[in-house]
Amino acid sequence: MGMITILWEKWVEFRRDFYKITLSAMVAPILYLLVFGLGIQTVSHGKPYLHYLIPGVVSLTTMNGSFNAIAQNLNVQRLYEKAFDQVMISPTPLWQFVAGQIVAGSLRGLYAGGIILALVWPLHTGLVFNGCSFLILFLNGAVFSALGVVVSFLAKNHADVPRFSSYFIMPMAFLCNTFFSTENMPPGIRETIGILPLSETSDMVRHIAYEEAWNPVGIVALLVYLALFTAAGMWFVYRKQNL
Repeated sequence: MGMITILWEKWVEFRRDFYKITLSAMVAPILYLLVFGLGIQTVSHGKPYLHYLIPGVVSLTTMNGSFNAIAQNLNVQRLYEKAFDQVMISPTPLWQFVAGQIVAGSLRGLYAGGIILALVWPLHTGLVFNGCSFLILFLNGAVFSALGVVVSFLAKNHADVPRFSSYFIMPMAFLCNTFFSTENMPPGIRETIGILPLSETSDMVRHIAYEEAWNPVGIVALLVYLALFTAAGMWFVYRKQNL
């Protein structure tokens, strides 16, 4: 019941801010598609660059949507609204609170990615987004939702969350196989970027979109990241309880 309560809270918040959430999820990805996809007429991997770009933009949109939905909100609740203190004394098991945050954030990211797919659907690109694609995007959102929980506790004030986003989330958005391939990067850097969660997501979603064989090991990698970030988030939550 505790997890359902958290999800209901997020649903009420989503309904209240539906237009704001939808518009904010659309602006940056649309600019990426217009500037890079339509403004730069080129070919990548034998296909129109727009076809290469769309899976990457959808992947990074799920990352941004999930991370921002949790990191910002939970940080404000913890530091300013003191709403998290009420959770600490409520009968809700704390692991359910964390799980609810992660699932809710992942659904928010999946919603944002779905908006982009709906917007590019009239272009008839022929790209395929099936159940496996949405599972991967959901896992990607879960990874960054869990990271958002961790960041919300690491942040000492409201300004720390955007700083963390600038240091880690934004570089991943541009480097992790989203706007260009990492194949031509120097050895060492290429491998390091390649194991990041967004790189794994973009690579799998793009191969599925092209109807090519894809490596399911990437799903294992996402599950490992999810387990690590969830464990870290749980540690912060229970540490807060014991203070």
